[in-house]
Amino acid sequence: MQHAPLFTPVNLGALALPNRIVMAALTRCRADAAHVPTDLMVEYYTQRASAGMILTEATMVIEGNSAFGGREPGIYSAAQVAAWKKVTDSVHARGGKILCQIWHGGRACHSLLNNGAQPVAPSPLRITNDETHTPQGKKPYEVPRELRDDELPGIVAGFRRAAENAKLAGFDGVEIHGANGYLLDEFLRSGSNQRTGAYGGSLANRARLLLEVVDAATAVWGANRVGVRISPLNSYNDMKDSDPLALTGHVAAELNRRGLAFLDLMRGDFFGQQTGDVVSVARREFKGALLCGMGYTPAEAAQTVAAGTAAAIVFGHHFISNPDLVARVRAGVALVEPDAKTFYSPGARGYTDYPSLGAA
Repeated sequence: MQHAPLFTPVNLGALALPNRIVMAALTRCRADAAHVPTDLMVEYYTQRASAGMILTEATMVIEGNSAFGGREPGIYSAAQVAAWKKVTDSVHARGGKILCQIWHGGRACHSLLNNGAQPVAPSPLRITNDETHTPQGKKPYEVPRELRDDELPGIVAGFRRAAENAKLAGFDGVEIHGANGYLLDEFLRSGSNQRTGAYGGSLANRARLLLEVVDAATAVWGANRVGVRISPLNSYNDMKDSDPLALTGHVAAELNRRGLAFLDLMRGDFFGQQTGDVVSVARREFKGALLCGMGYTPAEAAQTVAAGTAAAIVFGHHFISNPDLVARVRAGVALVEPDAKTFYSPGARGYTDYPSLGAA
């Protein structure tokens, strides 16, 4: 067996994983126009059920907050819950574990995807380093509307309903998406949160909304089936923070106090603009199961687990093109590289047609 430390069981709170290879949340845009998961998605997730745990793609908690061309899934309607139940039943039939990543797109949304609704954010600052896909082609991001403090309980309630719906849909728990420049991350980081009052200014105030969402989700699930993903360094979606190490430490300490199942930490920056050892800070402050991701090879992943730095490693793009990634890592077989042109395109091509070892 190659990379043996990855193939020992581990408990993340109440979640008993058979191995330490976790499938990252990977947006693929294969839901239907009503944001309902499709049968193709059932096949896709079932193919990857050998992962120690699957984290679904970012899933909308509130209607009208699409940020991915209108084809990302939601979990706010009965039809979506019923469709997700088909996914979870199929993954469980293969012995897998699957958590729903619950998410609000914030300023990354666009009015052309949401019946003319202006995106919302902590501050009226638009994303300037990219454009977004809309029904009318690529368009610049829009200036978002600044959320009022009295609107934020409604956001928290939306996450709570999503957590309740995830339970109805048969998931094993939820991961709260506090990363990559979407709404909760926008509140966390100083570059996108320039508001005053209870939800702006100090680090404790900027973290307030995330922690209120965490408390709402744990009231539904119990802390031992809830995790949080953060990306303190990642500049994706035009994000930055004045002190990412302090942010990491504060959030990790607050999550540790709540006894969460896990903290899912993205260790780097897609664009290399921000650097720092956030892993050591998170490990110091969070005593529970730390999951680390971004750019790990199987060899480094095994070394990181063996050293006790992380309980499990989150693999992203290689799970797209290696449905049997766990078997390939165990056998020491080279991993297939994915075709980026099909990441968000419709249909089975580049989605469910990557062969497993036995079919290759």
